[in-house]
Formats: sequence, C-alpha cells, structure tokens
Amino acid sequence: MHVRIRKLTSITKDDDVVLKISKTALIRELQNMIYNKLNVEIEQQKLYYKGKQLISDHRIIDYDIKLNDVIQLLIKVNDEVKSNGKENDDPNVAKETKTEEPERLLQAESRYYENGDRIDVIDYNHGAWFEAKILNISTRKTQNAQESDLVFKIRMDRNVETAPIEVKFDDIRPRACYTYKHSELEPGMTVFVNYNIEQPTTRGYWYDFEIAEVTKKHIKGTLLMGKDHAGLENCTIKFVDEIMKIEKAVPLTARQDEKCEDIPLRKLPLYCNKCKDVPTKKCRECGCKICAKKDSDGILILCDECDSAYHLACLDPPLSEVPSDPEWYCPNCKTDESEIVRAGEKLKLSKKKMKMASNKEGGTSRDWGKGMACVGRSTECTIVPKNHYGPVPGVEVGTCWKFRVQVSEVGIHRPHVAGIHGRETDGAYSLVLSGGYEDDIDYGEEFYYTGSGGRDLSGNKRVSGQSCDQKLTRMNKYKSRICFDDFYNFEHFRALALNCNVKFNDVTGGEATDWRKGKPVRVVRNYKLRKHSKYAPVVGNRYDGIYKVVKYYPEKGKSGFIVWRYLLRRDDPVPPPWAQKDQEFDVICPPGHSEAEELEEELPKSKKKTKRKHQSSPDDSYSVSPKKSKLQAYKIDPETEKVILQDQINEKLWKECKEMLGEGRQKFLNKVEETFMCVCCQEILYEPITVTCKHNVCKSCLKRSFGAGIYVCPWCRFDLGKNFVMHVNGSLAKALKALFPGYEAGRQ
Repeated sequence: MHVRIRKLTSITKDDDVVLKISKTALIRELQNMIYNKLNVEIEQQKLYYKGKQLISDHRIIDYDIKLNDVIQLLIKVNDEVKSNGKENDDPNVAKETKTEEPERLLQAESRYYENGDRIDVIDYNHGAWFEAKILNISTRKTQNAQESDLVFKIRMDRNVETAPIEVKFDDIRPRACYTYKHSELEPGMTVFVNYNIEQPTTRGYWYDFEIAEVTKKHIKGTLLMGKDHAGLENCTIKFVDEIMKIEKAVPLTARQDEKCEDIPLRKLPLYCNKCKDVPTKKCRECGCKICAKKDSDGILILCDECDSAYHLACLDPPLSEVPSDPEWYCPNCKTDESEIVRAGEKLKLSKKKMKMASNKEGGTSRDWGKGMACVGRSTECTIVPKNHYGPVPGVEVGTCWKFRVQVSEVGIHRPHVAGIHGRETDGAYSLVLSGGYEDDIDYGEEFYYTGSGGRDLSGNKRVSGQSCDQKLTRMNKYKSRICFDDFYNFEHFRALALNCNVKFNDVTGGEATDWRKGKPVRVVRNYKLRKHSKYAPVVGNRYDGIYKVVKYYPEKGKSGFIVWRYLLRRDDPVPPPWAQKDQEFDVICPPGHSEAEELEEELPKSKKKTKRKHQSSPDDSYSVSPKKSKLQAYKIDPETEKVILQDQINEKLWKECKEMLGEGRQKFLNKVEETFMCVCCQEILYEPITVTCKHNVCKSCLKRSFGAGIYVCPWCRFDLGKNFVMHVNGSLAKALKALFPGYEAGRQ
C-alpha cells in the first residue's frame, strides 16, 4: 500500500510525497523513508494522523492508516534566542502590565424606581420579559447623572441563588399586574401576552403584542420581540384570559401604594414535561438520576456531558464535596482512564488486534501488510443496496480495475477475497472467476463453475488438493484434518444454486427449462484466470456483464471426489469485452498508485519488491501483451437525448455534463452523478424537485426539511415558504433512470 506525506506548509496536494509501505511496518521505518526522501532528520519529525501523533515504536495498522491516506509532517526547528539589548517581543515571555483599578460606583437615586421594587427585565437572548427585583441603584458619574446613566443591580425572581446582574434604565419597567378582560381588548392596543414561537399551541415566554384582530374565539396580531420590537406577524394568542397590561414607569411622587407584592409569578413553559414541575413528585429527568428525589437534603451535581443531576451521596463511591475540577462527568459518560492514551504512551490494542498472530509471542514473520487486499475500502457504493441483483448503474461492461478492493468499492463484487457474494437464503449477487479450481472451464459466453469445500487447508495450505466430497452448503466446517475447509472463504454456493430458475435440490441438483428467468449474477474475470482461459483480462479485474445459472449438479471431479458444478450462461444486451477489441477500457488504478509505482522504479534493484511469476499458459495464444486503450467518445442514444432535451429547466447543467462526452461514457456518467447529487442525502436525485431557485433536491429530503419547519432551499437557503407545492421534475427523473437504470431500487 502507499500513503501520502504532506508538510503543514504545503499549499496543494501536488506537494505531497507518496511512499510505499507495509501496514505492519513500524512508524520508525516510515520516518527513515521520510529522511531518505525529504532529508528531514528523524529527531525533527512529528507525524500526525487524524489528530493523533504517531509514536515511533507503533505500527501503521495500529492507527488504522489506509490506502492513499494523508499523514501530516511537522518539522521541528530549534532557533537560538538572540538578545540584542532591546525589549523582548516574545509573546511567550510574560511582560509586566499595569492593571487598571475598576471604576467605582456611587450610590444614586432614581426618579422612577427605588430599592426593593418589583420589575420586569428584558432578556435579549429570548427577546422576552422576566420578573426581577431591584437590589441597588448606582452610577459612574460623579455629578449630573441622568436616568440613562444609572446602573440597576437586580436579582431574577426565579433564580434567587444566581448572582445579581447589572442592567440599564431602558432594560426594565414596572411589573405587569393588571389582567385585561376580553371586552377591554381592541385592535391597535399593545399588550403583554404569553406565546411560544416554536410551538404556538403550547405555553411560552412573555412578549409585547400589538393586536390586529379581536373575535370571541381568538386574538391575532404581531408579536414584538426585544427592545427594538422586531415583529413576528400573523400570530394567534392561545391564552386569551392571561393578557396583561404593560405598565409604564411613573415618578415616585405620583406612584400609588400598590407594588404588586401579592401577584404570583407568571406561568412559563414547563422545565420538565415528565413530572410537570410538581415539587413532590419523583423524577429522574429533573431530579437525581439515581434516587429521583428533588429535595435539597443533598447537593446535586450536573454532568457536563448529559446534564443529568446526581446527589453526591448517591454516587458510587459517594463524594463528600463538590469536585474542584470545573468539568465533571457522571459514571455513564466518563471515559475509562485505562483506555486513555496519553502523550508518549503506547496505544491500547483492541481484542481483535490482540488475537492477531503478529501480536503474539513468536508470531508469524510473514509481512502480510503489503498486499492490496489488506488496505480496506476507502469508499463504499451507495447507489444500490448490498443485496442488489443485476447491473450497477454507471458501471459499464468491460470496465477493468487494477485491484479487487476497487471492484468492491464500486459495488460490482463486495467481498475482498471471497469468490461469491450472496446469501444462502436469498441468492448470489456476483462472483469472480480466478481459476482457483481444476474443474472450472471457461468458454466465454458460458462457463462451468466449481463449488468450494473438500480441501485440507490446515496449516495455511492455500493450494491443497481435493481430499473429500463437497457438500452443497454455505461452507464445510468439519474440524477433521481430512476435510477442513477454509474458515475465511465465505463462498455461498447454496446461494448460487438458488439463482437457477428451478426448485432447489441439494441431492441431485436441477436444470432450468427457461434459464433466462433466473436471478442475474454479475461476473468479474480476474487476470489469474489467464493461464486457463483466453477470455480473461491480461491485468486486473474486468466486469464482463450479467450471467444466469442454467443448471447445477454433482459429479466426480478430476481429483476423484464429488464436486458441485454450475453452468452459467451470458444474458447481457451489451457485447462481451472480447468482442469489442477496439473499445478496450483503461485499467483503473487507485489514487496515487502511479506515483507509488514511479517511486518503486527509482529504488535500486536490490531493494525492489520481487513478485512470484504465474505459470505460463499451455496455449501461447492466451498470453497476449496488453494493448493500449483507445479513448472513445460517448454518444447518448436518441431516446435518452430526447428526454434530456425535455428537461429545459436544467438545460445549463446538462450542457456542462455533455462537455464530458468526449472523455468517454464513464467520465460522462461520473459528471452527471456529481451534478445531480442531492445535497441532503448525497445520492443521485430520486423523485427530483426543482425548486424556485433552480436547484434540485429529492422529494423525500425536502419533505423531511419541511417537516422540521425549515422552508428554505437546502442548497442556497432561498425562502420557499411553507405553502410551496412539490412537483416532481418528470423529465429529469426519466433522464436519470435512463442513464442509471435500477438506481432507485430500495429508495421508495
């Protein structure tokens, strides 16, 4: 595999350095390679991957570094500090600064308020008004202080344990005391109401409100939020019997004796919907998470992660006092300290990695980390589900990939190693022909495939001969040394039999009368098959289209033991790759592979990796040197072109896509997939809606957005309005189905 080394000063990915390395290699080996390539001393290297600093005695696999991943390189520079007698400008050196004394507040008096007055104060976070009490009045001016210069220290009535806050004269007003009768309300009045902006049918906070319409059943108008009275129109008040009068400040000399001392606190939204804020009711949502009590007998402490409350005495072990650490986490949220990797410590290996042979004493010396089968998928096909039968939209017959892992990434054949992908209760979706069994025969348009099993693979004997009869099951799990099948080879040959259009029979097999009605199987031919078949590719793995099972049956193989054989016949409208020599495709390589190969060429012969040669073909005509692929422009068929032209609203986007026709079908389809991808689900548009701003989005995604109360375009935030009518763009939907047949499977 290969990785990319990127300096923190690099501007583009073109500045990256590609290095080939094994997954089992130590980070120290990677540092040596960086030294040889970039001439950066190991002591000056700091390597980072996904926020973790790489430790020299750890391995590549310990950090889950995958193919073509980027590792950041930070170069440490030790500069000597030169003193020249001038003032030190080093920001890390503390400088003496003069601390200014806080400005003193002088006691003052207000013409309208006095200490102890009950007031309403505005909260700018909500734009609503809350009850409070004046504790002190002061000013910063020594003389001629006006009301706007006064500072009022207040305490909120609902949070008496919190520290007092300081507000200005314009932020407060006398406490609302008088509740209007319904007959007193008239259009044009500004009153004080309870309203919930997010859920208008439930109780909310208290705002100013300008009445526009008064009827017996409802009151409508404009909600005035904040001191600037930002308007929210067309609001209907639910609690019409709680509408109050907005009190105005009057001079103390003209004030009456009433101070609203007996008025209870106004109703607000429930803090806890579960217990309805009943003080005597036990609740684990607003009380202690363990005992569910809300009493103040013990001190409650909140978790900084989940906000759950716990009595100090209820914890296990109990706490005698509140922890001095500003952050505290409950037992459910706290990370086990034994799993924390501190700077300079070794990584904690998972149970799976601990069982690996390379981590055991005297483990294997075999370096398995160089193979591409070990790198893991970098992407996964989401166009079709894993149990999809038939072609994968956008993948053309004849497409050839360098490695099996790439075939898995595009969804043609999901397993990395196994020859068959399927389920024994459903059927087989794809298979790979690689010439692993002596009874396999390939005629191109049809081939005989041999089932697995009946081999002694103990001791890692990957090429052992047949030693017992095969059985038509998912796999043979016999523990005897005579017949021990490969535990890691999940080839579902029972599933392959289910694809045949005949009743399943695990004794004598079966043959389909109408074989074309069977379930389709995607077939990939591997270059290793070249020694047995002239239809195999010279390099890589080639997708050869759809085949169907004609029959399956048991018979005695060349080894003398019973084997299960399957006859598959091609049923694909696209001509096979060997029939279109002039349209051979380029072999697709992983990103960065060519750079890694160039690096391999630069190495001296003694350090180059030597590969084991395959057996020569019995027929020299099979060994053909690969021809250089010709770039063929792609032409859209007339019916699809007609549908595309009907989508006039997306004419500009289709024009951009058609510019890629000269690059071939695959690049054209990639451009279409990129252009018509939903910004919400990141998949090809299904039931596309073209909104007012000319952007496209899936109907289900837009419905989900509207259901959450968000009535804007997911692309540009253009306001669509909640009355926007969703019409499916039929022309665009037909065009996408024509270019990507079957992509909508599983998305209804």
